[in-house]
Formats: sequence, structure tokens, C-alpha cells
Amino acid sequence: MTSDQAPASGHPKTASDAGARPYATVDPCTGETEREFPFLETDAVDGVVERAHAAFGEWRRRPVEERAAVVRRAADLMRERQGDLAALITREMGKRIKEAAGEVRLAASILDYYATQGPGFLAPKPIDVAQGEAVVVNEPLGVLLAIEPWNYPLYQVVRVAGPNLVLGNTVLLKHAELNPQCALALEQLFRDAGAPDGVYTNVFLRIADVERVIAHRHVRGVTLTGSERAGASVAEIAGRHLKKSVLELGGSDPFVVLDAQDVGRTVKAATMGRMANTGQACIAAKRFIVLDEVYDQVVGGLQQAFAGFTPGDPADPSTTLGPLSSERAAQDLVAQIQDAVDKGATVLAGGGRPDRPGAFVEATLLADVTPDMRAWSEELFGPAAVVHRAADEEEAVRLANDSEYGLSAVVYSSDLERARSVADRIESGMVWINQPTGSSPELPFGGVKRSGYGRELSELGMFELANRRLVRTLPAQKADEPAGG
Repeated sequence: MTSDQAPASGHPKTASDAGARPYATVDPCTGETEREFPFLETDAVDGVVERAHAAFGEWRRRPVEERAAVVRRAADLMRERQGDLAALITREMGKRIKEAAGEVRLAASILDYYATQGPGFLAPKPIDVAQGEAVVVNEPLGVLLAIEPWNYPLYQVVRVAGPNLVLGNTVLLKHAELNPQCALALEQLFRDAGAPDGVYTNVFLRIADVERVIAHRHVRGVTLTGSERAGASVAEIAGRHLKKSVLELGGSDPFVVLDAQDVGRTVKAATMGRMANTGQACIAAKRFIVLDEVYDQVVGGLQQAFAGFTPGDPADPSTTLGPLSSERAAQDLVAQIQDAVDKGATVLAGGGRPDRPGAFVEATLLADVTPDMRAWSEELFGPAAVVHRAADEEEAVRLANDSEYGLSAVVYSSDLERARSVADRIESGMVWINQPTGSSPELPFGGVKRSGYGRELSELGMFELANRRLVRTLPAQKADEPAGG
């Protein structure tokens, strides 16, 4: 999951803002700045944390059913405001309007899931012991900092906010600089749903002030979805201050095709897995690894499919290819593609930028990519993919695992036993068989290797930032000396 520099605003900056990305709504179709928002002043940061901590004291004492009711109401409001929220997503980061509406619905379903299932997840868990009682109770930690990206400006946030608000934590959101109005809309939504002041707070935080927040004695954890570089920095700061962290970082997910009884279905799934959200997804299929016997059929189909994408206004429902989130993002992706071409890669589709304004890049398919090219090892965050020919399953697995990332993987085969055998050998936090990687509230989400650690969504996501406290009880007359360390 990459992040990029928002276009400069042209307005003067203070010395402390020098080099910082402004919080601004910038139309990715035109590059024009619609609106800017000031940073929270450094000397106001501690006060925001203190208010969140004060709110925590009251919020944690509310019955879990009351906290869940607020989250359920937030889901209802999200659906009521779907049109406005979807339009805002499209305006700020260029997501096609149909996909933006889908993101709103998915985000609302996550809030519903935790409002409905969360209280049951949090019920005390008894442990079978020889005498007396032992139980694990699930308690909130306190104030959390959530650092979230621009590519799914609602969905990424509620993956953290939903479970943690039901749990009883309070949340400070540092959203991406590209999405200030989405960030404010979320804050208003939770406020309108009944969250007390300080329970959920948007903070237009300077990157330079992130450490100040993490280090604050009342902040108990931090979660980040973003780039490797940002994740490593946050993990280092959190570790130094002994704070729990959860990281969801980049991915260079393999899409392995072992056979293709229905080539058209396989190609459609692969194309969808790569091109959703204009390819700006950490779980997008970025490396197609196709066995030799079906390579020509599958890659020929991909080539035709990629050539069929037409750039256009993302607010127009007929558009099939939207812009990237910013001009900087488009330039970065083209540089990766050009590096591969300069070193001998074959362009099967696209390869450049369409002749029109905006942060557009053609749907690009590259073959003959070698380890000396950036496209071999780097995450391609946009509408570009690499295809590899594999002689057999062993080579397919070797190529799939030849990555510093390990977020998700896809395996396609008509033989489920064969597919599972290959899937079992792929190093990833998630693997999908005969379906492109997706997301659903009940399914855990997270990776291994340089894709991060920890899990969001599902019951697992409820406990990453919880105190799972043991309560051990023995009758007073039978109590022994404490054992163990």
C-alpha cells in the first residue's frame, strides 16, 4: 500500500510546514486544488489526546450494548448518506462512482457486523481449571491513533473504528492528506450517531507530530495502513515507547493460474483482481503467474481485456478507467513501467499515459520482466501488472514466494486438491482459491513478511488492541503461593 505526495497548493507555508504535504482536496482529473485545510497546531496536540483520554473514562464504562448501538446508528447514517459520501470519495481520490458507492456499502456492513457480533465476541471466556475459576475478560486499552490511507477512505477507517469503538477504546484519526473532506464527513457521521465528544476525533496532524501522539502517555496503541516506509517508521516509534502496533502495508500479490477449463472466466477474474479501484489496492493481483500449457490463452485474453479499458470522468457511471489519486502517483507508476521497458520488458498492453488531462495511466501489461527491473520487486500501485510463464507448479510457487511481500495470493484451478496444494506452499497472510482476493467483515485481513503484522476484520480484529485480562479466583482457604513467573 503506497502513499504519495499530494500536489503542492501554491500557498505560503510556515517554517514548520516546509516540505509537508498539505491537507487538500485536489481533483485528480484536473489537478486543481478545490479546498485546503490547516494542520492542527503542534501546541494543540496534547489537548486533543487529553480530551480523547477523558472521553475514554466514560465511554469504557458504558454497557457494550450502548456502544454497539452508536456504531449501528453510524452504519445506518452511512447508508442514508451513500450518494454524498460516494461523490466525495470520487472527487477527492478519483475512484469510479460505482466503486465509491460499493465502498460505502462495504464500510456500512463492517460497522453493522461489529455492532451485531461485537458484544458476543467480548463476552468473558472461561478457562477449565482444576480448582476455583479462571476467566479471560476483554477490556479496552485506551486512546488509539489510526493512520489511514487515501485509496479506501471510508473502508480502511471503519476496519479500525468499528471494532474498537464497540470494545470501548477511543480513536484519533490521522487520515491521508488527500482525503480531508472524507475525514471530516466520518467525524460528523460518528458524532451524529451519538458518539460523545472525544470518542472519535479527526486530527489534521503533521507527520512531524505523529511521534508526539504515539509517545503521549495516554495513547495505548497505533494502527497504520500505508507504505512500507511509513510502517517501519511508526513501528520503530511505537516500539521505542512500548506501544502496541498493527501494520497493514504493501503487497505484490501473485495470481497463479494452474489450468483454465474456462479461459474467459479466469481472465475476467484476473482482470477484476488487478483493475478494481484503478489498481490502487494493496490486495490487487499484481503478478500473474501462468503455467506454460495455458499461458498463451490466458495472457492473450488478459492482453485483450487490458486494451479495452477507456479513461474517463470517474463521476460518469460509464467510465471504465479512472485517474490515479494524484499526478505524483501517475508519474511514479509510469517511471516503474519505463524502467522495465528500458531494460527489455515487453509491453503487451498500454505502457504510457492517454492523451488527455488528469492523473491517468493506461491499463498496462508487462511480460519478460527480470529481477533487475523495478517491476519485479516493487509494488505497482495502479493499473499495471506483470505476467510470468511458469514451467510447472514448483516454479509457480517459487515465483509467487520471490517477493518481500506476503499479503494475499490467488490460485485458480479446476482441480481443488491441486489448487490447495499450491496455496499451502505460498507465503501469505491470506489465500483465495478460484476467486480474486476480496474483503468481507467476517474474514480476517492481514499479511506476513514486509506486508505487516496483526489482523483486522473478523473476530480477530476485535482483539488486536484489547487487554485480554486473566481473572483467577480461588477460595481463600485454598489459595497457594503464586507459581510461575
